[in-house]
Amino acid sequence: MTASLPLVAIVGRPNVGKSSLFNRILRQKKAITHDRSGVTRDSLFGEVTHLEKPFTMVDTGGLVLETPQELEEEILEQAREAIYAADLILFVVDGRQGLTGMDEDVCAYLRQSGKDVVLVVNKVDGPELEETLATEFYALGFPLTCVSAAHGFGISVLQDLIEERLPVVAAEEKDPRPRLAMAMLGRPNAGKSSLINALVGTNRLIVSPVAGTTRDSVDVSFVREGTRYVFVDTAGIRRRTRIDDDLEQYSVIRALQAARRADVVVFVLDGSQELSAQDKRLISYLDREKIPFIVAVNKTDLIPRYELRTRQQDIRDALAFCGHAPLIFISALKQRGVNKIVPLAGKLVKQCMARIGTGELNRLVKMVTERHQPPMVKGRRLKMYYLTQAKSTPPTFVFFVNDPALVKPSYAKYLENQLRKFFRLDMVPLKIVFRGSHAKKR
Repeated sequence: MTASLPLVAIVGRPNVGKSSLFNRILRQKKAITHDRSGVTRDSLFGEVTHLEKPFTMVDTGGLVLETPQELEEEILEQAREAIYAADLILFVVDGRQGLTGMDEDVCAYLRQSGKDVVLVVNKVDGPELEETLATEFYALGFPLTCVSAAHGFGISVLQDLIEERLPVVAAEEKDPRPRLAMAMLGRPNAGKSSLINALVGTNRLIVSPVAGTTRDSVDVSFVREGTRYVFVDTAGIRRRTRIDDDLEQYSVIRALQAARRADVVVFVLDGSQELSAQDKRLISYLDREKIPFIVAVNKTDLIPRYELRTRQQDIRDALAFCGHAPLIFISALKQRGVNKIVPLAGKLVKQCMARIGTGELNRLVKMVTERHQPPMVKGRRLKMYYLTQAKSTPPTFVFFVNDPALVKPSYAKYLENQLRKFFRLDMVPLKIVFRGSHAKKR
């Protein structure tokens, strides 16, 4: 989130279409929409940049003001923070259901806030329905407009209304700071949301002992030493055979998409439990897809001290197949080791962007092949003509050889290890390609 942009908060009771409206204005499906009430739990942020006046928009969870349950109280607290920070509030109601007591409760709360409010009557699918569906909402006393978030009716009018009521942001106020995005990935209840709260220093995300509290990928940003960091909290990923809910299946897809888009993934393990087959599968996925990642073993405060060293070594041994990935042991609750994550992510991104000249690479090839010749394969020996770096992020190296079939896996691993050692690429995933060359054989 860019701090200098005006903030527009979307609020209302559950299941009135706030997330659909958020997606429609943002022009992307960032928030999960579902006919089940209460899908949005954490506040979702997005930047609207296609209008003349850019702004940041926040989609809040459904407000239950009368005798809220525990989770509803946390949703309400986050909505309060969004309302407090907002320059403009879009108060969304359901035109089909009509005015409810819960709507009136939200209205009274917003009136007390003293904020600029626009009442958005949603689920009005055309101009012929405006008079019928909107009439009773005029009694709430806020400026009113009708829309259909699902079909696009009235959205352009609403956007004009938003722009009229927002302050102008000078071009020089836009945030020029570099950005580093980190996605939190892991199984449910591993402590991903707690870790983001610990890193940011405030309770921006709901933390609950109930597994599956985070259902969508949620962006949280903060600035440290001139860099804007964006943390993406993702839904916990369970084993596919245990995912029988269509909403949760979609959340898992969004979590993996967020992992692929991030600069760095922080894979959060629950250190108080044994490393599961699902944990290994997810880490193997990151390794196979060449996604830069850090493994953060959380909840180490729950491990008895006499077991800690043994547990740490067991985890190191289990993850030996991706030994390049940084492994740290933390406690988000006790703030132990948390301050290592951001600097480590910065170093990892720097390694991802490394570019190495062809001359340096080929001097390395000459040296390492003289030190350890390729083994014979069916009476033939591998010859390497030259090496080049095809791209970065992740660093991709192409060996041009006489026959790729002569490359033994053990020798390929030897070459990878030498690249890591000599060019200080110890944490980053490397992609190694062997390609047949038509160069004259000597």
